[in-house]
Amino acid sequence: MKPFSYARMTTLDAATREKTTGATLLAGGTNLLDLMKLQVMQPDRLADINRIDGLRDITTDDAGNTHIGALVTNSDVAAHPTILRHYPVLAHAILAGASGQIRNMATTGGNLLQRTRCVAFYDTAASCNKRQPGTGCDAMGGGNRMNAIIGGSEHCIAVNPSDMAVALRLLDARVRTRRAGGATREIPMADFHLLPGATPQVETALQGDEIITTIILPPAPPGRHVYRKVRDRASYAFALVSVAAIMQASDGYMRTVRFALGGIAPRPWRIEAAEQVLTGQKLSLPVLSHAADIALSGAQGHGDNDFKIPLARRTLIHVLSTLARGTEDE
Repeated sequence: MKPFSYARMTTLDAATREKTTGATLLAGGTNLLDLMKLQVMQPDRLADINRIDGLRDITTDDAGNTHIGALVTNSDVAAHPTILRHYPVLAHAILAGASGQIRNMATTGGNLLQRTRCVAFYDTAASCNKRQPGTGCDAMGGGNRMNAIIGGSEHCIAVNPSDMAVALRLLDARVRTRRAGGATREIPMADFHLLPGATPQVETALQGDEIITTIILPPAPPGRHVYRKVRDRASYAFALVSVAAIMQASDGYMRTVRFALGGIAPRPWRIEAAEQVLTGQKLSLPVLSHAADIALSGAQGHGDNDFKIPLARRTLIHVLSTLARGTEDE
C-alpha cells in the first residue's frame, strides 16, 4: 500500500477544505481500504470524518420527510423503526447487501459513493477508462458477466453496485450536500449518479469541495414494498439483477406503480414512462411485457452478460405480478 498522511476532521468546514485540496474522505472504509490495498486507489491523504457531529441521526421533519445522516451505518438505517414502518423497501435492500459485519461499518453516504466491482476496474493490469482515463475498456472484450446491459458507453460498461441506491431512487430521495464556505444544495437521486459517456471517471454530480451530509426521503407512496435481488449465492454477493418496487393494487388492477432496477446499469435504472403504462391497468402478461420493453429499451449484452437481458425482464415481470396479486412469495 502506498504511504499516505492521515488527519481526523471534527467539523464540516474542515472536511470540505480537506476535500478541496484533494484529500480522500474516510468514513466506514469498507470499499476504500480494499481499493487502497489493491492499489486501485492511491490517495496521498485521508481525511477521517467519523468525529463530525450531527451526521449520525435519523429524524423526521414536520412535513413528513425523513432525514438520514451521512454517517448513519447501513445496519442502523435498516433497523430504524421509521424506516421499517414507512420505507421497508429500503430496509430490505440494505439487508440484501454485503454481510452483517460490513453493514455495521458501512455508512449511508459511503454506500452512495462506493466504486464499481467491474473486474477490469479492480485489475490494475487491465485497461480501464474509469480507473485511468484514455486507456480503454477491457471489459468490452470479455470478463463482463457483472457489467451493464444498458446506460453504458463505448468507454465504460461498469455497473453501479449499490442495493441501497436502487431503493433510494425508487423513493425519490434527495442527497443534501455541503461545500467549502458553507453552501448547501439538494441533488435528486435521479441526477446523483452519472452515466459514463466519454468521462466514466466522473461518477457522481458532486463537485470537488462537496460532501454528502444527509439523505432526505419524502413521505413514502402508498402500496406494498418489495426488493428482489438475483445473485450467484444467497448472501454477500452483488446483484446480477435487482428490482425495487412499490405498488398499490386492488381487484386485479395496478392502481399506482413504481419500480427501479439494479445490477444492470451505471446507476439505478428507473424509467417513469414504463411505470405510467401500468398505472390503472388490469394485471396481464401483455401489459407487464410492454412495461418491461420500455424499461429495457436499448439493452444490449456484451457476451458474458447477455443473459442479464432476459433475467431482468423475467425478474421485473415476476415482482410486478406478485405485487398485483397480493401474494406473499416474494
